[in-house]
Amino acid sequence: QVQLAESGGGLVQAGGSLRLSCAASGRTFSSYSMGWFRQAPGKEREFVAAISWAGAHTYYADSVKGRFTISRDNAKNTVYLQMNSLKPEDTAVYYCAANRGPYGALPPSDFGSWGQGTQVTVSS
Repeated sequence: QVQLAESGGGLVQAGGSLRLSCAASGRTFSSYSMGWFRQAPGKEREFVAAISWAGAHTYYADSVKGRFTISRDNAKNTVYLQMNSLKPEDTAVYYCAANRGPYGALPPSDFGSWGQGTQVTVSS
């Protein structure tokens, strides 16, 4: 399994930007598809974005399409989530996750490795 650690969360005003990073341990990072999920208080964890092993394919939830961009740097064992035009409803704990299987807009249960999460708070 790969170990994951997110960073880059914080407090930002509506309309602002943040970039989340997720650093992975191990030498097999490029064999994992990666995803970002978020969970707001009282809500279920939801899919945000995903990227295939080499980064050729990306997937987004409708709620973030056009505002968020997922990318990865396999040489640095890191996946990123650039978040622009942030809205108060984007407030949540954001998690990165790794999947040895297929890539795509998959449910949380398909991902076997998770980070500890990073808090993103967007003020109005």
